[in-house]
Amino acid sequence: MKSGVVALLVTVTVMLMTVNMSAQGSKTNFSGSWAFDSEKSQAVQPAAQMQPQGQGQGQGQRPGGTGGDFVAKQDANLLTVERTRTNREGEVTTTVTKYTLDGKESINSSARGESKSVATWSADGKTLTVKTSRTMDMNGESRTMTSTEVWSLTDPKTLSIATSMATPNGERKSTAVYNKK
Repeated sequence: MKSGVVALLVTVTVMLMTVNMSAQGSKTNFSGSWAFDSEKSQAVQPAAQMQPQGQGQGQGQRPGGTGGDFVAKQDANLLTVERTRTNREGEVTTTVTKYTLDGKESINSSARGESKSVATWSADGKTLTVKTSRTMDMNGESRTMTSTEVWSLTDPKTLSIATSMATPNGERKSTAVYNKK
């Protein structure tokens, strides 16, 4: 009788471990070509940062400096984001940012300086939180900016990235929405 109970406990334990491993392996995949949806996106700024009507947001500026179409490629442990934009001088630039998806720090370099990011999954694997810090020299002064992005699919063809950024003038929040091409 005891061996039957032990066998049952072993079987149940193995089944629970298998279910738990399967649940951990089913993380959202953000791969795809994504088009910025200005209609669904929004910026929320502190009152001190609100701009008069007709400036900033009203002239095509994207919330929180985010937006723009991009391509995401994701494998088991790496999310690569490639953005192509036209700068103020009319030059087309491409930026590639890579995030490891195992909670370890990722370092990316750009014209604005080096950024350090840590990406972590929610317990259910449906959202990805990316915390980034970047130290820059501004007018001879060194400043560190921090931001947090929360990536989630609201449906299979809609990506939402909620961003919170600490600035010298207070916290800025925005939500950029993208449609899968």
